[in-house]
Amino acid sequence: MIEMKARTEVDVTTAIIGIGNIGSRVARHLVQGGESVVLAARDQSHAESLAAELGALASSASVADAVAQADAVLMAVWLDTEKELISQLSEALVGKVVIDPTNPIGPDGRGGYTTTLPEGQSAASIVANLLPDGAHFVKAFGTLGADALGSAANRPSRRAVLFYATDDDAAAETVERLIGAAGFDPVKAGGIEAAGRLELMRGDLHQNGGLGGRLLNADEARAAL
Repeated sequence: MIEMKARTEVDVTTAIIGIGNIGSRVARHLVQGGESVVLAARDQSHAESLAAELGALASSASVADAVAQADAVLMAVWLDTEKELISQLSEALVGKVVIDPTNPIGPDGRGGYTTTLPEGQSAASIVANLLPDGAHFVKAFGTLGADALGSAANRPSRRAVLFYATDDDAAAETVERLIGAAGFDPVKAGGIEAAGRLELMRGDLHQNGGLGGRLLNADEARAAL
């Protein structure tokens, strides 16, 4: 069972929809940072297993029930799946902070990956336009590769940065708390118009895009903006 840090503030819950490479790592970090999470996945037995491993701050539920219980919802799924979920859950997302880590990529037919969107369009712009009025949208938790997201949390000196982008003050406040609890320093890249900078393949602020694999501390991140 994962070691947890004590929470001192009012308990809130983050739903993590999808517990693959990104969702599982974020769940571990948040629980270690004292945050409550509720996990949902296509195969619910995987969510149940991870929740049991993470301990008292973690639970599992269906997607609809996880969203209903949560204050914030991390959509750690492929873009097409996220679009379907937003359509299905639209009313339930009103009042929630919706966190989008999605990178709009797909197989390139040669064993690698390529972007699935035309120039000038980002996954964030698509998701933001699909969300209902009253949802609080932020792009975050997708700017590092999965391995770095797993291993770079809570560095003993000069924490690694996770960039985020939003036009919403409530979303910014929530995601800064969650990024900090996960063991990283939050740095705002701008509003939704800047979110493409955070996305693989074209983003200059993505670790495996324009940053060439580098991890940045807060000073370096602000200089990169």
